[in-house]
Amino acid sequence: MSDADARLAALAQRLARRLRARELTLATAESCTGGWLAKVLTDPPGASHWLLAGWVVYSNDSKTRELGVRVTTLARHGAVSEQTVRELARQARRRAGTDLAVAISGIAGPGGATPGKPVGTVWFGFARRSGRTITVAAVRKRFRGDRETVRRRAVEFALRRLYSSA
Repeated sequence: MSDADARLAALAQRLARRLRARELTLATAESCTGGWLAKVLTDPPGASHWLLAGWVVYSNDSKTRELGVRVTTLARHGAVSEQTVRELARQARRRAGTDLAVAISGIAGPGGATPGKPVGTVWFGFARRSGRTITVAAVRKRFRGDRETVRRRAVEFALRRLYSSA
């Protein structure tokens, strides 16, 4: 196992312990990471106690069909946008019935860049239920490196942010 993989595994185990201790549940909605986050989250035994669902919604059509992202959101803002990850996170949390959800959508490269959205641009959406209140936040990051590096760093960021908000 590489040092980078070991770091992801350690973060996932730490998050798993926190979610279990606080009796919180999680759902994921991934685009550019292609299920990598869900894979890392399910490596520790017992993940089914807190990881209830995960979606890989790579195409715009799947974002709409599977998680109800509005066609108008995608047309106006694109898949890699604050608006899209907010909808993804909100819908993943709602459809899975979880306390928390994370959504990831980005441009891992080497192609796909557009004006204002260079390779390495990744948006994260985080939804949280606390009682009857639902909060949704979005964060934009820019990671440097090749496709694998961008994706790995996106997974790492998501794990760290989930840990701090759980």
